[in-house]
Amino acid sequence: MNNRNTLRHYADLVIVLFVKEMRVRYKSTALGYWWSILHPLAFVLVFFIAFRVVMRIQMEAYPLFLIVGLFPWQWFANSVGASPLIFLGNASVIKKVKFPRNIMPLAVVLQDMVHFLLSLPVIAGVMFWYGKSPFLSWLYGIPVLLAAQFFITYGIALVVSSLNLFFRDLERLTTIAVTLLFYLTPVVYSEAMVPEQYRSLIYLNPLAPLMISWRTLLLNGVLDPRLLAASMAYSLLFFALGTAVYGRLSWKFGEVV
Repeated sequence: MNNRNTLRHYADLVIVLFVKEMRVRYKSTALGYWWSILHPLAFVLVFFIAFRVVMRIQMEAYPLFLIVGLFPWQWFANSVGASPLIFLGNASVIKKVKFPRNIMPLAVVLQDMVHFLLSLPVIAGVMFWYGKSPFLSWLYGIPVLLAAQFFITYGIALVVSSLNLFFRDLERLTTIAVTLLFYLTPVVYSEAMVPEQYRSLIYLNPLAPLMISWRTLLLNGVLDPRLLAASMAYSLLFFALGTAVYGRLSWKFGEVV
């Protein structure tokens, strides 16, 4: 009974923090949720002009290709980009209230996951525009990839938010790392465009199998078992790493925030 009450208490905390993050994000904004759609769509326009118009990359339905890559990437980039300030921004709460601090990054990652889910109708609408339609495989493929991306993102967010309390330069390094990782991940280009001698190296990037899996699922209704296995392995690795780093450092949070 006590365990059940504890779980219910933690669930209530997650909901409260989730609602708080949503209110903070859209406070005093006229468009609200639509900013989370317009942001990646703006990048779609930029990359379309740069690669399709200027560099003349020959790829069918390139805007759709960009959309199915940039929407899941935005979830990862927003969550990890916000993670350095998650604990610092809640210093007063951490000092005054005793609760599992790892719920804070959890609420942030869940918020960005919900925004990604709300973008799926936009992806479906663009698919209809290009004469395509959603696949039945989305029913099982999307939850599987959601789980993989959630644990990768949450694990990295835990590492960054915890370490940034002790190494404040990590905030700037995180911004640089996310930017570099974006261009090293097949989001705005296909893995087939990478020279063959270097193609195998992109799978050392933990985001590459995941982003390629999102694209093949959303565009073709297919999940590659090898890419899925790699994504799941990375998700377990980063979740374990994040849990370990948080567990090692969390007892000092009250002293350093």
